Amino acid sequence: MTKVKIVEVGLRDGLQNETTNLTVEQRLQLLTKLVDAGTTTFELGAFVSPKWVPQMAVTAELVKKFLSSSKLNKKEFSASVLVPNEQGMLAAIEAGVKEVAIFGACSETFSKKNINCTVEESFKRFEQVMRLAKKHKIKVRGYLSTCFGCPFEGDVSETKVVELANRMNKLGVYEISIGDTIGIAHAGQVQSVFKKLLKKVPAKKLAGHFHDTRGQALANIVAAYELGIRTFDSSIAGLGGCPYAPGATGNVATEDVVFMFHGMKVQTNLDLKKLVATHQWLQPQMDHVLSSKVGRVGLGKLKL
Repeated sequence: MTKVKIVEVGLRDGLQNETTNLTVEQRLQLLTKLVDAGTTTFELGAFVSPKWVPQMAVTAELVKKFLSSSKLNKKEFSASVLVPNEQGMLAAIEAGVKEVAIFGACSETFSKKNINCTVEESFKRFEQVMRLAKKHKIKVRGYLSTCFGCPFEGDVSETKVVELANRMNKLGVYEISIGDTIGIAHAGQVQSVFKKLLKKVPAKKLAGHFHDTRGQALANIVAAYELGIRTFDSSIAGLGGCPYAPGATGNVATEDVVFMFHGMKVQTNLDLKKLVATHQWLQPQMDHVLSSKVGRVGLGKLKL
């Protein structure tokens, strides 16, 4: 049976744009439920300025509790934190994490609004992070945002996307997540971009990161899957969005992705029933209806 890897981004990318600011204990409860459902690869938070992203202010405390938990901190887990620069990386090292993620954009305007620097300046920061990562034996994942469109500039050049992905790959990241930050991509565009990417970067080093703003995320995942991509980011219950992308709604919901793949007889190693239960546990704690279709209606008598 074919397998895919689902990277759970709810605790970072999901919560960073929610008005409800979950406590450390609530986040640990959520993580515990996700782990119980089979999640092994996930984001914990971000070492970013709490002034700009207050929802991530508790990351250091969350990491500390995660690392001290015999139930949660296990060797088979891949737990990362986002670091925007050398300062964030030093905080991550001090916290004791073993994996971080760097975040860049394919649009100059989005880069300036999101991480307060040009695309070229962002790569200078990445080089600093990579040097520290090598020294401290820390794995680094890369994110490229606005790969299919920018809320400020509109169309994004596919050539630019490939150029930056290739450049990030050469930095030494183990994987590059190709992001549809504002949920504007369609299946034809996804296939066009990934076909070009695959000429420069192996499929095993690429991941798809799709937001569901226009209801196209699942179709886009299938489009990438058909080209050999086997890693996809998702967020429990469809949490999230982007604080610097006007109108962007949440990430594609983990339970919706798993429902689809199980129907396709693709293995995820995730327990769909437990993911739905996690959605239903989380819903009362948020200030709006969560977007996951499967999480909302449940499974009924289905045995997927």
